[in-house]
Amino acid sequence: MEAQHLHGKPLAEGEWSTGFCDCFSDCKNCCITCWCPCITFGQVAEIVDQGSTTCGTAGALYALINAVTGCACIYSCFYRGKMRAQYNIEGSDCGDCLKHFFCELCALTQQYRELKNRGFNMDLGWAGNVQRQQNQGTEMGAPVFQGGMNR
Repeated sequence: MEAQHLHGKPLAEGEWSTGFCDCFSDCKNCCITCWCPCITFGQVAEIVDQGSTTCGTAGALYALINAVTGCACIYSCFYRGKMRAQYNIEGSDCGDCLKHFFCELCALTQQYRELKNRGFNMDLGWAGNVQRQQNQGTEMGAPVFQGGMNR
């Protein structure tokens, strides 16, 4: 079964649904990530960890690592690899680290868009998405994709 991108573009096996530099395709997230990347990272980490890490905990740890070392990318690059493994997206650990080191904001926004395009409502977190899927009668492994604008 082929998953459907929210904008109508099919998700190809092994590929990201959006480009690395497509930051402005979601201006709200782009601005949030630019001014406070710990929020976007926390949202991504909670979904990737399937709720075992909360958005607040992951975001706070990201901010702490960034404040102490100036290199929160050391922490965030591992989540890119974890996400690639979960969704069978091609890439390498070295490439993940380089992308996060040289353009942390592009890497975080791409991960955010990927999860969003795979049917997750990033504002709800893991528990909210599980509840939403249960209400719709589907499992989290098979998110429901809807085209068009939603409110």
